[in-house]
Amino acid sequence: MYFSIIVPVYNRPDETEELLLSLSKMDYNKPFEIIIVEDGSSKKSDIIIEKYIDKLNISYYYKTNSGPGDSRNYGMSVAKGDYFIIFDSDCIIPKNYLSIVENELEKNYVDCFGGSDSAHENFSDIQKAINFAMTSFITTGGIRGGSEKVSKFQPRSFNMGISKKAFLASKGFGNIHPGEDPDLSIRLWKMGFETRLISNAFVYHKRRIDWNKFYIQVNKFGKARPILDSWYPEYSKITFWFPSLFLIGFIISLVLFAFQFSWFIYFYALYFGIVFFLSTIKNKSIKIGIYSIVAVCIQFYGYGTGFLKSFTKVRLLNKNPEIALPEMFFKK
Repeated sequence: MYFSIIVPVYNRPDETEELLLSLSKMDYNKPFEIIIVEDGSSKKSDIIIEKYIDKLNISYYYKTNSGPGDSRNYGMSVAKGDYFIIFDSDCIIPKNYLSIVENELEKNYVDCFGGSDSAHENFSDIQKAINFAMTSFITTGGIRGGSEKVSKFQPRSFNMGISKKAFLASKGFGNIHPGEDPDLSIRLWKMGFETRLISNAFVYHKRRIDWNKFYIQVNKFGKARPILDSWYPEYSKITFWFPSLFLIGFIISLVLFAFQFSWFIYFYALYFGIVFFLSTIKNKSIKIGIYSIVAVCIQFYGYGTGFLKSFTKVRLLNKNPEIALPEMFFKK
């Protein structure tokens, strides 16, 4: 099995260097290639690439901006491997990652897998809080973070693998972003390919480094879900409504509290208390525990409002998603 690592990059030379540094420390003793696809960046990574030419088998391509999904497709189309590993540029890769993946695929081969993510010890307190919100079992991240009980795992493109065979059959990612990864997973299922989680093939994923960028990200996640549900209604789940219902319930509990009906607000206080407790224990920091409450609030508000906006336009008003929510699509 020959691995080709595909990384789309957009204006992130510093992150690219950290990623390549981690890849240069791999304990994997077989050849593999790295393909960096610069997606029309104004801050290019070419100088960074030159520093690693002698250390890694690396190729660099610059193209006009067309989004991460199309850039991944471009990378896979020029790759020499028979199995593609896809990372985001804001990831740091443990040295045993490829060894773990190869071992797992030899034991139980699938044409597409996803890995989990974790917070590196060098991450900022805000990054660690955001990581908790995105991966904890008590938030929307629980099903993504590490549960192997999920019957059909939907890999996320910050850490996923796909065979050349599956790429050629599916033609890779579509032009929706975010949401291109679950869209690809569902299309693969429909074609008879299997996916699964390899939980021990984790990466350190920085995600967004401040609250505003995190809000923009999760808001788009919320907008993507009703679009996907309109395309694939058979894979729609009631749990996708949870952040919106959580948000609506919180507003109702505040109104009731104003009229001296306080029981409902106590449930929310208990929930945020659990968030604080679990994050504080996990991260060994009261500060990160407090930040995690902020992160979870932004996560539920951003995702919940995005979901409701998209659901109203796409599902209730039956508008064309690309016209109703043009910010969710890249033009090819």
